[in-house]
Amino acid sequence: MRMSQFFLPVLKDTPAEAQIVSHRLMLRAGMIRQSSAGIYTWLPLGFRVLKKIEQIVREEQDAAGAQELLMPTIQPADLWRESGRYDDYGQEMLRITDRHERDMLFGPTNEEMITEIFRGSVRSYRQLPLNLYHIQWKFRDEVRPRFGIMRGREFLMKDNYSFDLDKDASRHSYNKMFVAYLRTFERLGVKAIPMRADTGPIGGDMSHEFVILADTGESEIYCHADYLDYEAPDASISYDSDLSPIIEHWTARYAATDEMHDAERFEGEVPEDRRIETRGIEVGHIFNFGTKYSEAMGANVTGADGVEVPVEMGSYGIGVSRMVGAIIEASHDDDGIIWPSSVAPFQVGVINLKTGDAACDGAVDDIYGKLTAAGLDVLLDDSDGRAGGKFATMDLIGLPWQLIVGPRGLKTGVVELKERRSGERQELSIEAALNALTNTPAGS
Repeated sequence: MRMSQFFLPVLKDTPAEAQIVSHRLMLRAGMIRQSSAGIYTWLPLGFRVLKKIEQIVREEQDAAGAQELLMPTIQPADLWRESGRYDDYGQEMLRITDRHERDMLFGPTNEEMITEIFRGSVRSYRQLPLNLYHIQWKFRDEVRPRFGIMRGREFLMKDNYSFDLDKDASRHSYNKMFVAYLRTFERLGVKAIPMRADTGPIGGDMSHEFVILADTGESEIYCHADYLDYEAPDASISYDSDLSPIIEHWTARYAATDEMHDAERFEGEVPEDRRIETRGIEVGHIFNFGTKYSEAMGANVTGADGVEVPVEMGSYGIGVSRMVGAIIEASHDDDGIIWPSSVAPFQVGVINLKTGDAACDGAVDDIYGKLTAAGLDVLLDDSDGRAGGKFATMDLIGLPWQLIVGPRGLKTGVVELKERRSGERQELSIEAALNALTNTPAGS
């Protein structure tokens, strides 16, 4: 994409309403614009990141055996009355009455909807296990939306639901999602630590939050430093195998948010030099809630013995749009965003220091064509602005690599390659620079 053709309304000044880093940088980098309180338009740069995160989430859900569908945003209130949550959910639920005086709502979550779909289609234990997911916009009417997309009213979420015949099978489904989440967040370029969590209004007796450590996070975090060195299982993992050793490994050390924190246990179990006390951002939450919804809504199957039983269920969420802000909170500096390559809107920014110069124009066009042909997403700054402004914009939007082409370097046969994360600069021949970029691992 050429900058001259790309809609990128960057801002020089930080809007007064932006209180946290991700909100400031997303507004300044031209990623989002506010439509109304807690509701945002995703502009092209931000939308590219959003779609890349969504695709990684989708790939890992598919790999774990979940099947994608798409449920509506508007749900009938009667389903929520069946589960008993319609009156209990509170004012965060946006309630609507249609022209036929039917009570409807803008879905904040989908336990009731998916249970209704299941009970209308599944009758036998032979159709289990089943895991269904979708990636859909949700709405929760926050009393005081703030922090940009981190605490907005409208947000994009992946939520999925498992259905099993008994508790053991349901626990295995839970473990599969636990492992899938470890892999998802690692691919997104962040360290997300699973922490035992309160089940809240979803219900159930087993739940974990996945939390990114960030100084600007909403929750206080207490955990063992060993977690920072843990690595997620690789892509060869068999989801049909016994996953409990992986779960035990990732839950053996102390890790808790302030809601679940036990100071005495923390100090007793974690050596002083291995204690981490900081803040964190919740980016995923998984629940096993047994038969809470299946019993209330009649989601039953016939077992091998001919007896009808309610299915065991779990739900699993990742805040896809929230991930964009969370990654920025965990990965930025004073100059702007630092994107992990796997979710960057473009992998490379090519900067033409002298647009209109025949040699520079020819060189950047050739470089742009070769990088694009190699499968890289490239943003070419072909604007006629000053070099300082071009450098500032590239640092602000945070592309992993910058390839800088100027008349002085071309005379000696070199270009400059800058890595955004480290700030390291190298003078290389064009061929060497192209080789370095096309041989860079996608996740680096």
